[in-house]
Amino acid sequence: MTQLKLLNGTEIPAVGLGVWQVEDGAQTEQAVSAALEAGYRLIDTAQGYGNEASVGKAIRESGIPREEIFLTTKFLPAKDDPYVEAEKSLERLGTDYLDLYLIHWPQGGPTWAWPGMEKVSTAGLSKGIGVSNFSAAELAELAKVAEIPAAVNQVYFSPFAYRRALLDASNEAGLVTQAYSPLGTGEHLTDAVVGRIAEELGRTPAQVLIRWGVQKGLSVIPKSTHRERIVQNFAVFDFELDEQAVAALDALDTTNGTADGLAATTKWWS
Repeated sequence: MTQLKLLNGTEIPAVGLGVWQVEDGAQTEQAVSAALEAGYRLIDTAQGYGNEASVGKAIRESGIPREEIFLTTKFLPAKDDPYVEAEKSLERLGTDYLDLYLIHWPQGGPTWAWPGMEKVSTAGLSKGIGVSNFSAAELAELAKVAEIPAAVNQVYFSPFAYRRALLDASNEAGLVTQAYSPLGTGEHLTDAVVGRIAEELGRTPAQVLIRWGVQKGLSVIPKSTHRERIVQNFAVFDFELDEQAVAALDALDTTNGTADGLAATTKWWS
């Protein structure tokens, strides 16, 4: 499986499992277990998802050494202290450290929580720190004050949300861009262009969308609770999209190549 180098020297898998909107308890445990059995080594959760304990339980019960799994959670910026919340996350997850700790969105501005994030890093609670849903402008503002640079920006990203300017800015700054909801929460799977390419390649539409992200140099975290789809979503390293397929997918963008992390209408904080 492809690995991407982070600024802190560690590597992040190019494909992982996201558990946004996965119910705490058996559903999360089964999804994480299925992913780990299929070969995934990146699991992404968040304080706001309410399923960290189930993620941790599935990881422990997998029998896979903790050091072989890349574990991400996210600071809920409605809270006051990233360090205190990281300690709570570690307790819920049942682990001594995170591989990546992200600010979930830039509520209150992009810089106020960063000193607390850096404290998490220097204390060894997380190997890496980063952000989510940040625009290019917010990344630049953060870079001006950061002593420890952000390693990742996790954003809504797919051929339909091909944020070219944001990707370019992240690449220039040395950040890895990570794509959440690369399948558009399922909406993109029925698109005619995606379907045509999938049929030509003998692949699923989900595999086409995930492979597109991998070829753009992203880390991609599709979500599924179905074992068969979890397995299929990981089987994207034995084929490539040709230039014509990539161009056809690129043309599906609805964001005009934006540098924004989120559309103004989807910002849920004030």
